[in-house]
Amino acid sequence: MPDDHQLAADIAARAATLLNLLRQGNTAGDQALGALADAKSDALISHLLREARPDDGLLSEESAPDNRRLDQRRVWIIDPLDGTREYSEQDRDRSDWAVHVALTEDGRPTACAVALPALGLLFSTAAAALADAPPEPVRILVSRSRPPAIAGRVAQILDAELIPMGSAGAKAMAVLRGEAHAYLHSGGQYEWDSCAPVGVALAAGLHASRLDGGPCRYNQADPFMPDLLICRRELAPTLLSAIAQALRESLEP
Repeated sequence: MPDDHQLAADIAARAATLLNLLRQGNTAGDQALGALADAKSDALISHLLREARPDDGLLSEESAPDNRRLDQRRVWIIDPLDGTREYSEQDRDRSDWAVHVALTEDGRPTACAVALPALGLLFSTAAAALADAPPEPVRILVSRSRPPAIAGRVAQILDAELIPMGSAGAKAMAVLRGEAHAYLHSGGQYEWDSCAPVGVALAAGLHASRLDGGPCRYNQADPFMPDLLICRRELAPTLLSAIAQALRESLEP
């Protein structure tokens, strides 16, 4: 049996192949294609995990929650298709969608993988490497569909550039690949959106935290995790200070 890191990578790669095959030549409407892909990928990943690690817990965006996971140290958290909107659009050239497979142990992401199937790329804690930082100005990735208001103020404070992109996994891996300095989100996410990207980012030497600088903790009773910062480690103090300033200003009368 592969170790946990290799298992996460292997399963993400299997799901990536499936999603690419479903997308190629599929003439189903956007909503139908997205629903089909979510279900097929979830079934494949869940089956492979239960076969390989039957004693571990599981939390998936596409499956009913099993609260037995709360009593387990080892819990896999998966997003079978992160960026369903981008995957399903008629513009099949979009590549900003991903597969997330993550093992958490005592609430911490440990063995994780993020696949970018349209690009043929796979990132994992088995071999996480960080590219050089891009040139200035500071480039901050934000949600394509729900850019947070706080990001606009942070960009003003730092004279930074905001770049919209789909999929949390795609944005986090863009920081890893040296395409941007940071990924900032506020306003609604769940554990499956960030768990695998955070695990891979930390393994590569990036900073990953909540917007208040606190750690990202997983396998909680309520999986809602509304905010996230992933960035170059050397920029973390500057970004967290700007975020704190923007939050203070938002509370002023």
